[in-house]
Amino acid sequence: MRAFFEGIQWFFENIMFIPHNFLRKLELSSWFGANIINWILMIVCAVAMLYWIKQLKLHEQNNEENQDTTAHSFLK
Repeated sequence: MRAFFEGIQWFFENIMFIPHNFLRKLELSSWFGANIINWILMIVCAVAMLYWIKQLKLHEQNNEENQDTTAHSFLK
């Protein structure tokens, strides 16, 4: 049983953490390069938020937004 768990340990430390080890070594030479994934995710989230706000504004201009407090059955 011990060999099974050591096999899992070996798999994660030597195989699954290869990208993390690469980013850890890259951080010593380039902080921006090591954090490129974070920058990409922030840009994706910002674009998604702008799209969502645009769609909310579009629905409000078309009077499709139901802002009545009784719009939900649990608020009656």
